[in-house]
Amino acid sequence: MKSKLRVLIVEDSPTDCKLVLQELKRGGNDVEWERVETAHDMREALINRTWDVIISDWSMPKFSATEALRVLRETGLDVPFIMVSGTVGEDVAVEAMRAGAHDYVLKDRLTRLQPALEREVREARVRESRRRAEASLQKSETRFARLSESGIVGICIADVMGNLLEANDAYLNMLGYTREDFALGKLSWAGMTSPEWRGSDEKAIAQLTSEGVAQPWEKELIRKDGSRIPILVGVAMLDYPHCIAFQVDLSVQKGAEKALQRSEERLVQSQKMEAIGSLAGGIAHDFNNLLSVILSYSSMLEGDLSSGDPMREDLCEIEKAARRAADLTRQLLAFSRQQVLQPKVINLNDNVLQIEKMIRRLIGEDIELATATSAEGKVLVDPGQIEQVIMNLAVNARDAMPSGGKLLIETADADLDESYAAEHLGVNPGPHVMLAFTDTGIGMDRMIQSRIFEPFFTTKEIGKGTGLGLSTVFGIVKQSAGTIWVYSEVGKGTTFKIFFPRVDAGAERTAEHEITPTSLRGSETILLVEDEEQVRSVARAILRRFGYHVVEAQSGGDALLICEQHPATIHLLLTDVVMPRMSGRQLAERLKSIRPMMKVLFMSGYTDSSIIQHGVLDSDIYFLQKPITPETLTKKVRQVLDSPARASRGARAAH
Repeated sequence: MKSKLRVLIVEDSPTDCKLVLQELKRGGNDVEWERVETAHDMREALINRTWDVIISDWSMPKFSATEALRVLRETGLDVPFIMVSGTVGEDVAVEAMRAGAHDYVLKDRLTRLQPALEREVREARVRESRRRAEASLQKSETRFARLSESGIVGICIADVMGNLLEANDAYLNMLGYTREDFALGKLSWAGMTSPEWRGSDEKAIAQLTSEGVAQPWEKELIRKDGSRIPILVGVAMLDYPHCIAFQVDLSVQKGAEKALQRSEERLVQSQKMEAIGSLAGGIAHDFNNLLSVILSYSSMLEGDLSSGDPMREDLCEIEKAARRAADLTRQLLAFSRQQVLQPKVINLNDNVLQIEKMIRRLIGEDIELATATSAEGKVLVDPGQIEQVIMNLAVNARDAMPSGGKLLIETADADLDESYAAEHLGVNPGPHVMLAFTDTGIGMDRMIQSRIFEPFFTTKEIGKGTGLGLSTVFGIVKQSAGTIWVYSEVGKGTTFKIFFPRVDAGAERTAEHEITPTSLRGSETILLVEDEEQVRSVARAILRRFGYHVVEAQSGGDALLICEQHPATIHLLLTDVVMPRMSGRQLAERLKSIRPMMKVLFMSGYTDSSIIQHGVLDSDIYFLQKPITPETLTKKVRQVLDSPARASRGARAAH
């Protein structure tokens, strides 16, 4: 069954129109038709509907085939035009064909109409198909030209041997070459590919040859200046051996991926350091309780022996070892940010210059020391702790330069922006003061850099260091609201940069002068609360030895009952900070209403957020850092008992 045939008939005779339709239907066509006999009607029909063929009489009273052809040309449509007439001479037929008619048929020979119509409709459809293909090709070429000229994608045409035949500007710009370089033959795929990527290229070419297209792959190309650019490559075969390659610059994406990876690595490192810090703080706390017992009993025993007793020397060795252990626990507390700071507003320039001579003696004559102190801003830090930071970093630099070198210590004002903060985990943007140490030593690889702040990690020989120097620096800096970063390359030296938040000079804090007791003895009543039995026993023994009346409790609940039932005055509450069920701070708060005049002295092996915020004592708190000794305990107890009311006092701490 043939398809529907849409026919526009230009004819003034209905009878002749009927004859034409009968002939078309006899040929098996399903005809959809319309008859017009004026130029206006024909123009309207061409605009409003689509036609497969136009069949027109040659001459009509109001219209003619010549005029009908002119109307068809005006519309720009390619519709087969067949002229049907009763009397058409050869000269008329030639004139009609020149005017644009495709064929002519005499009315008395209408049997020719069907084959003529089929031929012209078929050829018209071929022409339409060709026009669509050409339009599609032109559209595709236009799109490709825009893509080629866009500067977004690098495009080149090459053969499978890697010889470049064509390249767009984006491709040349991506690689740093000019059009002149390309014309001189300075570019080749092989010449821009380093050896480690040639295997993936060969694999892609094999796939391209066998399948006509290669799976996109990532690689690097060597630019004209020798630098490398990461790209994503897609290749398709044209006519063998020629192929077209598309390259997308991945520099931004790779940069973002590296930044994300660095951020994730820093986050993991930060979490690891927090976990190690918590562990170190817990160990230091328990160890300080043991050291309190060792130091106190050895000190009391030594005091009971005569000067010539041979046991005194043994006790001195015990005490010496215990004090060395206490120093280690203090370093662990510094790393875990659980020591107590006494901050002041200072200018780092002054601290560096004050200990410059000490640093010169420390690092030796074979190391050249230079200082560049240009910081004008001030910082809120513990001066003693900052001195320890400077000394530890100087020692670290000295050990990194066994054959001598240069050490530069700098201070400078620094404004850290949002981008810097985004790349450095834990940094808050804003005004800071920088303290930097740069040495020309052996440097460190990335593995060592990732572990240098861990306690007990060291690259030194056994017996040459504890591995706590940099971990102590890390803890002090972090507890002082600062950040520390290391930049190092093997064989090129190391730079440590520390950033402390800048503060106004008006924020300066000064510590009040503590009372120095003339005697460590007393007769007051002290409520001793300590959950560790050995620590409680040694503290009780020390206080009673110095004349104090001691009432003891092993928990906060016991202490509350004692305060409610004890008939006489209790002058001082001496309590551990961290205890089960009720902390020392909670106990002190509950006893305010029962014993409002009772003074409070906290003690602990490490700081606790219940009495200390960010490692800085509240203004009305007295604190004693473990391990305790008879001297530190009795001195602090006497200071607190002899002090005015707590509300008028500043922060005090003993270490």
